[in-house]
Amino acid sequence: MKILIVTDAWEPQVNGVVRTLKMTRRELLALGHEVEVLSAQGLPTVPCPTDPQIRLAWISRRRMATVIDALSPDCIHLATEGPLGWQARAVLRDRRWPFTTAYHSRFPEYVHARLRLPPAWTYAALRRFHNAGVATLAPTPTIVADLRARGFVHARLWSRGIDSSMFTPHGPQLPRGPAPVFLYVGRLAVEKNIDAFLRLDLPGAKWVAGDGPLRARLQSQYPGVRWFGILDGPTLAQLYRTADVLVFPSLTDTFGLVMAEAMACGTPVAAFPAPGPIDVVGQSAGGVLDTDLRAACLRALALPREAVHEYARRYSWRAATEQFVAALQPLEPR
Repeated sequence: MKILIVTDAWEPQVNGVVRTLKMTRRELLALGHEVEVLSAQGLPTVPCPTDPQIRLAWISRRRMATVIDALSPDCIHLATEGPLGWQARAVLRDRRWPFTTAYHSRFPEYVHARLRLPPAWTYAALRRFHNAGVATLAPTPTIVADLRARGFVHARLWSRGIDSSMFTPHGPQLPRGPAPVFLYVGRLAVEKNIDAFLRLDLPGAKWVAGDGPLRARLQSQYPGVRWFGILDGPTLAQLYRTADVLVFPSLTDTFGLVMAEAMACGTPVAAFPAPGPIDVVGQSAGGVLDTDLRAACLRALALPREAVHEYARRYSWRAATEQFVAALQPLEPR
């Protein structure tokens, strides 16, 4: 099949959505499918109002229709609810063509954290977007159940995977001292709840990898933290292998791909019992969930890295991509 993915999140952005789409594209190609990605690349963009580091594109409905026709896909997936996603949805609705959507982020909670807009308002808009499709793909059973309870009628599971050739316990590490290293990896943004980690009284060192709108404030407020910025995959794997615990303080993530990657490197996770960690880690050998994040960090130090790695092997991009394909609905011959 020729699959068109319409997404507002793509390179040069660095986040879990982009990583998920890139790995899914890789697996789709390996399965023999053709894949086209319609993103902001090559289009005029403006800064996202809530995060200027993210650029958003806008094209007219007529041009969106022209692009879709030129690509002539067999199936269409709308990966994000941004401007490109909404314009593609409008074209497909006009033509009564089927499409799938994805719920990658708890966007209503993100908007509330940044703009204090009531989540109910945003959920209403998202229901309108997603219920027009034939399937709303969500990354964990907890998120699927939550969406269904909120009126998303076609919610179904599309899990995530790990690049096991890169994220492995075996390989080089970074220089470090004997004291424990507690690591955060991800966007430096308000919805990630990073202060909950950085203000903890923990033995050893705190390391942070990533970038975002809060970076300047966090670096000024927490001068004792080691900051790494954005890293490529192999260097990130070294960082995971070097750390003793990955700390995941977010209360709003739908999955948290960095948790699976860290566990694949043998590094246990400490997190709150929130959506994302509940399904990715749960009550497993891979980490510790506790409403007391400091207690979770200290208990995670004692987990055997071999068992953590073994638990992470359940995450496969091939299996996740097969779920993605199963949800697609081909267009009728035109």
